[in-house]
Order: sequence, then C-alpha cells, then structure tokens
Amino acid sequence: MALLVLAVIIFIIADILIRMISKRLTENKLKKEREIALQESLRLDFTSVTKTLKRTEVQNQKAKILCVDDEEVILDSFRKILVLDGYSVDTVETGQEALGLIQKHHYDFVFTDLKMPQMDGVEVTKAVKHLRPDIDVIIITGYASVETAVETMKYGAMDYVQKPFTEDELIDFVKKLLIKRQDRIQKQLKPKVHITHLPATYDFIKGEFSIPGGVFISKNHTWLSINQEGIAKIGIDDFAKKIIGKINLVKFPNLGMQVKAGQPLFTIKQGNRSITFNSPATGKISQVNTLLKENLTALEVTPYEKNWICALDTDNIDEEIKGMYIGKSAIAFYQDDIEKCKFLIKDLLKSEKREGEYVEEDQIYIGQLEELSDVNWQKVVTEFFVR
Repeated sequence: MALLVLAVIIFIIADILIRMISKRLTENKLKKEREIALQESLRLDFTSVTKTLKRTEVQNQKAKILCVDDEEVILDSFRKILVLDGYSVDTVETGQEALGLIQKHHYDFVFTDLKMPQMDGVEVTKAVKHLRPDIDVIIITGYASVETAVETMKYGAMDYVQKPFTEDELIDFVKKLLIKRQDRIQKQLKPKVHITHLPATYDFIKGEFSIPGGVFISKNHTWLSINQEGIAKIGIDDFAKKIIGKINLVKFPNLGMQVKAGQPLFTIKQGNRSITFNSPATGKISQVNTLLKENLTALEVTPYEKNWICALDTDNIDEEIKGMYIGKSAIAFYQDDIEKCKFLIKDLLKSEKREGEYVEEDQIYIGQLEELSDVNWQKVVTEFFVR
C-alpha cells in the first residue's frame, strides 16, 4: 500500500514537472520567434508607405499598436518591450504619418507623445477619434505635462503613460488597457436583431439582440408566450434586460390577482431604483416563477424560456396579441427602439457629462442605464418601459 501511495505521489510530481517544463519551452519558443520578428522588422523598407515607419508583427498577437513619438529612443523601447510581450507594433515619428496609417490599417491602440513639432498629441487624439473612434488613444507624457495629458481625456484619450517607464511598468499598463478595452467591446451592443429557433442557452450571441421564434413582444418590452389552454408566460425581453443591466430584485405579483392589460404586473429593482412593468394582457395570475426568484443571475444568460416572471390565465388574448409584435414585425420594432435609444442616451450623457469629459457617440452598452443619473435613468425608463 505504501509503495502504491509513493508511486502515485511520484506520478503527480512528474506530471507537474513535465507541465512546467513544457510551459517554459513554449514561452521560450514564443520569445525566440518574437526576437526574430523584431530583428527582421529593422531590415524591412517601408519608405514607400511612410518615411519613418518601422513595423513588427507577431503571430497570435494580443493587440495591434501604433506608437508615434519624435524621439526614436522612445519608439525603440516601445517596440522592443511590447513585441517581446506579444503585441504587433508599428512606430512612426510624426502625427501626420500616424493619421495616414490609421486610415489604411486596423489598430487597437494609438500611443502618441504629447509634445511633438508640427502636430502634437492633442491634435493627434482629436484626429484619431474623429477618423477612427473605435481606436483607443493613449498619451505619452513627461512629469511636467501630466496636467495637459489629463486634459486630452475630453477629446477621447483613454489614459496616459508617464515617461520614463520601466519594462514591467509598461507591460502592466498595457495589460490593464487591453482588459479595459475588451470589457468595453464585450458590453457594446450591435444594432442587430435575430430570431432564434434554438434554446437561448445555445444561441446566445454576445452583443446582439435576440427574440425567440413564436414569442410575442409587447410595446413596453415584455415578452409573452401562450399555450393551447390560454396560459401566457410573461417576462422582460432582451432589449430591456441588456439596456437595464444588473437586476437585484424582482417583486412578483400575488397569485390569484386579477389584472388588466396596461395595469402594473411586476417590478424589478436595480439598487434603490425600480421599474414597474405593466401587463401586456388581461387575466388572473396563475403562477410565479419561484426558481427565478432564487436565481436572478439566470437572466444574464437569457430573459426568455424558463426565466419567465409570472403566468396569466388570460381572458382576451386573441384580441390583445393584435397589438403585440412577432417575427419580422418584432425585429422592426426592436430596430426602431434601438435607434431611438442610441440618440436618447447620447443626449442624456451629454447633458450630465462633467466639463471636459469625452462622450462616445452613437453607441449603447449592456447595462448603460446603470451609469445614468436618477433623473436621466427615469427618462429612459419612461420612454421605453412604461408605455
């Protein structure tokens, strides 16, 4: 028995050692490939594209970065440090060259020095956010110019890095930027709506709006599905869930309660704020979803199917569904409200932004209501969910 235990321990230790050696070999291989790419990039001639461009591309890049600075030593540091850490990097010495490149190539980040002749970092930031608002701009600055770097935030700069910096400081800084960018992109909602005929757990597309086939959508963004006995299950739809964001509590209606279409049915809470959704149909409350009550995080996967809120034994459903949307008409209804929501939220954000704060236009994000003040939060709720 002791020999068996010893053999198992030896096997486990050997497995751990093999994994560690394999990981180290892989890391060394990647580092060698990046060093070769870095050396090769210095021999390439890009004079036909831009005079000062130096380009280093790596396989399986973490992100693509363009850096502009009139000091070649800074560009060399950026290129060496970030390429070896897995980023593809282009460097140029003038803002004009940088703007020419962003119109022809994709970049995740543009790093720009603040103090440059002819075109400074403020001008580069303004131009990049005008031409390519999807690119995140980072300011490179010295200690004496930190206040000016902070000012560039109002033109859309994401952050600033102060020189001189160490290798570890730059790597950690860019890693945090990448996480922040990826989180924002994941939350960004696309103006695309699709009808799904699969269970939502298998057909969930991040950032897009979905409507299950056969489900009716009400004008206040509740959904309703009905069986042959006239029992209608009701919940909040995907538009409501994505725009509202995190839901902390659902106040369910009482069993047996009689409700008419347009009367209050259930309430959801987000912190100390709440939205009362009116019923899309007339009838008696026959069920409430106690499973959802115990697991509200299920709504993060889908607000449809088993995540209904309550069920009605309907009285006049044949007539009432005529005022609801299904299929192509539901898609058109969604698309109309998505456009309205984009413009409304843009105006509201502008009205409450702090002086000098940059507002990204024509974008809506998952949970964007959470960022609004109480007054503006209520304006969105009234416009879309209390109809």
